Amino acid sequence: MKPIQKPVRQEREKQAGKQPNFERKERKRAVNSDIKSTPKAKVAKPSHQSTVEGEKLQKVLARAGQGSRREIEAMIAENRVSVDGKMATLGDRIDVHSGVKVRIDGRIINLQQAQKEVCRVLMYYKPEGELCTRSDPEGRPTVFDRLPRLNGARWIAVGRLDINTSGLLLFTTDGELASRLMHPSREVEREYSVRVFGQVDDAMLARLRKGVQLEDGPANFKEIKFAGGVGINQWYDVTLMEGRNREVRRLWESQGIQVSRLIRIRYGNIKLMKGLPRGGWEEMDLENVNYLRELVGLPPETETKLDVTKPRRRPKSGQIRKAVKRYTELSKRYKK
Repeated sequence: MKPIQKPVRQEREKQAGKQPNFERKERKRAVNSDIKSTPKAKVAKPSHQSTVEGEKLQKVLARAGQGSRREIEAMIAENRVSVDGKMATLGDRIDVHSGVKVRIDGRIINLQQAQKEVCRVLMYYKPEGELCTRSDPEGRPTVFDRLPRLNGARWIAVGRLDINTSGLLLFTTDGELASRLMHPSREVEREYSVRVFGQVDDAMLARLRKGVQLEDGPANFKEIKFAGGVGINQWYDVTLMEGRNREVRRLWESQGIQVSRLIRIRYGNIKLMKGLPRGGWEEMDLENVNYLRELVGLPPETETKLDVTKPRRRPKSGQIRKAVKRYTELSKRYKK
């Protein structure tokens, strides 16, 4: 039996110090297989959210005077806000300098102009019977009916007072200011003058200061001061650090006491102006505007719509009452 001979070409390559051809092919295959088996480094595509710069949509629109952040969030949830033709969603961010087109109810919002809007604040004496809403389907009067007209902005109420409560209500053109003033974390004091009907003793006042359990959680008065009265009809000035719905009334009712009158007399350090009649308003000066802005960590405003070149004269309460009465009569005629 003849021994198996290697191919001549293979023998020659071995003698010449070269690798046989099939060995080179095997090595080449191995190298190629290593290259194929090595996973390619994937280039991470930046997500849409990570590349979007700017501020939250509701914050921009609030600063533009289109409502408080809570109101804007409700508009977004109701599909009333669009960004470049697409319905906005909660969490969207925009750059106001990028030429983005934002619409509310189909009406385009001038964001560039809104950045230059002067922050204005009104003090309003809300009478009983007015609603804290922009419009009422039943045609009842609202707190916005008597406010001065604005171009390119609108008044935003800082909190609410129920229909049977009167007193100090602030309005501003800056939605961010309104949102911060209303937020519980800011702990802005609200003081009310309240007339109660019932027997009030020291133990009851101690419980109201310490705190009682309401349907939506514990609540208490930071301060209670006796303000006069005879018998079971007495007046107290009470201070809260938040503004939950009907909180003052519910606190007294938890002790079996009925509230017959409720007037808000202070918000922060802003007191209801003496001589301001029910239904009357007064625009606040730059000093008080910046007090409110500083209170919630906003930069100071540098401009005001008030004429600072002339000494400011407060209108007489009689003149305001006549204006309020005249407006009320005209409104009744218009509604008819």
